[in-house]
Amino acid sequence: MKWLAISGSTITLILFSAVPIVAQSTPACTDIVNQATATYTIGTEEFTKSSNATSTLVAQLLDVTVVWQDAAGITVSPGDADEVLTFLVTNTGNATDSYLLEGVSSLPDDDFDPVLGNLYLDSNSSGTYDPGVDDLYVAGGNDPVLDAGESIIVFLLNDIPPDLADGDRGDSRLTAVSNVGTGDPGTVIPETTECGADAVVGLSGGSSSDTGTYVVSTVIVEVVKSAAVSDPFGGVEPVPGAAITYTITASFSGSGTAEGVVVTDAIPASTTYKAGTLALNGASLTDPKDADSGDVGGTTPGVVTVSLGDMPAGSADQVIVFSVVIN
Repeated sequence: MKWLAISGSTITLILFSAVPIVAQSTPACTDIVNQATATYTIGTEEFTKSSNATSTLVAQLLDVTVVWQDAAGITVSPGDADEVLTFLVTNTGNATDSYLLEGVSSLPDDDFDPVLGNLYLDSNSSGTYDPGVDDLYVAGGNDPVLDAGESIIVFLLNDIPPDLADGDRGDSRLTAVSNVGTGDPGTVIPETTECGADAVVGLSGGSSSDTGTYVVSTVIVEVVKSAAVSDPFGGVEPVPGAAITYTITASFSGSGTAEGVVVTDAIPASTTYKAGTLALNGASLTDPKDADSGDVGGTTPGVVTVSLGDMPAGSADQVIVFSVVIN
């Protein structure tokens, strides 16, 4: 398992749920019918008089949002290929629409221009880019069709140029444009819906974009974990009562410094942490959260946490060990 870390940055794991559906407005082509009634009395007789019925066909509202989903700049190394930015495109209008997508990677106010590759649609709704599974986007060929309130994840891939410096930032933008129409908010596109109602451009102008960022890191953090079993009978079978000793090795190569490195590992289900077994580089760490660099459950319940601090490239490997017992 490999991680890229950049000086002064935080790496965050994002868990995507199923593609969200936002609250919908009244659907286009809804026929709003209304009729007034007057009741009155003449002498001892009661009478009722109804007005004519009015009918108002709801127009289609053309609105869309694009939101970059990565929690922070994506850390990359010079020369990397197919680095992924993740965007969420949502139809915030009130009728089905399709969207032309466009990626742009030559933008002002950054340090370098990523080399634009391809766009992919999250065809299996996993929220993460799956090569060979997600559909290559072809403009005008498979524009995403979204019902009102529906969203889709779109992946924008770029190559990273060589010869960049640590901390350099490169931006890339995704734009989604309604295929029904765009314009100033309030612009009317006559009789474009299947029921003959008008379409009206919403506050987004029928088009939306957002920008994602790559940040160059020249220090590479690699984390490798192994497990060794010791059973109560002197063997190595993972039976109830056996201990599993985990060894986590973090190494640092390249150049630059990974700042504030923290290693976390959740105690697995069906096991119990073996008290007093947490160690860093052969030195024991106390289980409670205190002055030393590690704890078990103190920072996060059910999680082993070890803070390594700032780690320059070329630092000695950091070895974390702890044990659990199979319930």
